This record gives sequence, C-alpha cells and structure tokens, in this order.
Amino acid sequence: MDIRAPDQQYNPYRIFTREQWAHLRDDTPMTLEPGEFDKLRSMHDRLDLKEVEEIYLPLSRLLSIYVDATQRLYYAQRQFLGIRDRKVPYIIGVAGSVAVGKSTTARVLQALLARWSPRPKVDMVTTDGFLYPNAVLERQGLMQKKGFPESYDLPRLSSFLSDIKSGRAKVRAPVYSHLTYDIIPNEWNEVDRPDILIVEGVNVLQTGRLPRDGKAVPVVSDFFDFSVYIDAEEPVLRDWYVRRFLTLRDTAFHDPRSYFHRYALLSDDEATATAIAIWERTNLANLEDNILPTRPRATLILKKGADHVVETVALRRL
Repeated sequence: MDIRAPDQQYNPYRIFTREQWAHLRDDTPMTLEPGEFDKLRSMHDRLDLKEVEEIYLPLSRLLSIYVDATQRLYYAQRQFLGIRDRKVPYIIGVAGSVAVGKSTTARVLQALLARWSPRPKVDMVTTDGFLYPNAVLERQGLMQKKGFPESYDLPRLSSFLSDIKSGRAKVRAPVYSHLTYDIIPNEWNEVDRPDILIVEGVNVLQTGRLPRDGKAVPVVSDFFDFSVYIDAEEPVLRDWYVRRFLTLRDTAFHDPRSYFHRYALLSDDEATATAIAIWERTNLANLEDNILPTRPRATLILKKGADHVVETVALRRL
C-alpha cells in the first residue's frame, strides 16, 4: 500500500504509517492485562503490549467516536420522526483472507470495546456457523469451494443480521466446529440485543451477483456500521497458512474426530506440499476471486508485514 504524501489527496483513504497511527491513541487507557494476550491471540499471530498500544487502542478510540456519533444520529432521527423505538446494535465487520489473523483482531476489539464506560455488551459471531453442512456441500459439489460465497447459507445469515439490526431478542446463530470441519447439529450461539456486535468472516464484504428479476438483494455488509479488512501480501499469507497447517498436523489433527486426521502422520515435506496444494486450489482462488476485490469496501484496512505486525493503516475518508 503506497503511503507517499503526494498521493494522499487522490486516495479515498487516509493512509497512516504505524508511527502516525500510534500517535492517535492520545490518552486512551490500556484496559487489557498482560495475561490476556495469549487468550486473545490466534495461532502464530502477533499480539503483545506494543501491538495493542500502537494499533488497537487508537482503533478503539476511533470506534468510540463512530459509535457515539451514530447514537446521536439515532436519537436525532427518533426525535424527528416522533417515535420511541428501541436502540439497535452497532455492527462491526472484520474481513480478510484465511490465516491473516481476523479472529485475533475480532477478539481484541471485543475485549477493548466491552471495557468502555459504561461497560457496553459486546458480542461476536463468525460466519463459519452459516456455512452449509458438509452433507449439503458434498451434494452440491462445493466441498472444494468451502469458504467461497456460494458455500454459505446467505439468506440465513442475512435474516440473522436483519433480526439483530431490528433489535430482536435472543437471535440464534449456528455453531461450527473446526475440529470436525462441520456445523454442529442442534447447537446455537444466542445473541441477545448487544450494544455492539462484531461479525468476523472471509467474505463478509462480498456483494454477490445481482439478479435480473428486480428482486431486492440485501448483502451482509449492508448491516455493518463499520468494517475492518486485515491485509497482507499473498506469499506472506501462504507462508502463514503452511505454518499453521504444520502446527495443526502435530496437534489437532491427531484427534481421531478431526476431519483432517488423515494428515496427522505426514512428514514435513508431505505436509508442506499438501498445505500448498490446498492453499492454491481453494484459499488462493477464494482470495483472488472473492476476498481481495472487497478490500476497497472496508472502512479501515490494517496492512500486516511478514512478522504479523501492522505496518500501515488506511481509513476511508468521510
């Protein structure tokens, strides 16, 4: 991402170096304890005191400004219309490639935002729960495209977000198991009127194809008030994916219940070759065709380097 000053005026984003962004923390207090970083960090991701101070605390401060402005607009509109309507949740989307660290970002934001005064209720869901069950994907020939837009039950996801945004109580989201690589039958996460909801997934900024019959087509991002895209160069993403695959081969894949149990005894060379093949067949294709094209739709872009450290931040101009 180019951060040269002369280009700034022609860019829909304001682009900040890490140092420039860190300065915007101002007096935002650190509310995380040192022992929490390991619980919030995903496998092989980078999260330490410096990363939170320089990247996530300024982002928390910015979000507090956005949420406050939205609430004031909501109350002004309610007064204008002369109605007494319930307050609806502020929804934040977190997007990006497989292995880029979306879960870490989502969990850190949830932890920080939940400690604002006066302690808002902050919930988080992942779109994995809205994947079609494996039996459906196999029947439709989509197992090799798991994670692509067509592998999600988008009407169900849109209905879920519509219920959340309308202020409905106790809305249920399906639960996904990364161990069995499938939806868990008859298990649910219940979201009950949070103040803030974080929605994390690879394709949450996807628009989808428009129909020719004139029917309305709501997309997931229509429900977002703010969105974050986690970015990194493709060779870096591939390396992170391979490293994660090798770690899982030595840990979770040894569980007989694991969908990938067949990979547990692969040698390093075999496991690396397998991971690269999966990356190129599925994750790279999804990145190039579906995920990366949605990056310009994000409110804010965090660009990571090979060491998982955020190097630049791009904020969409108002």
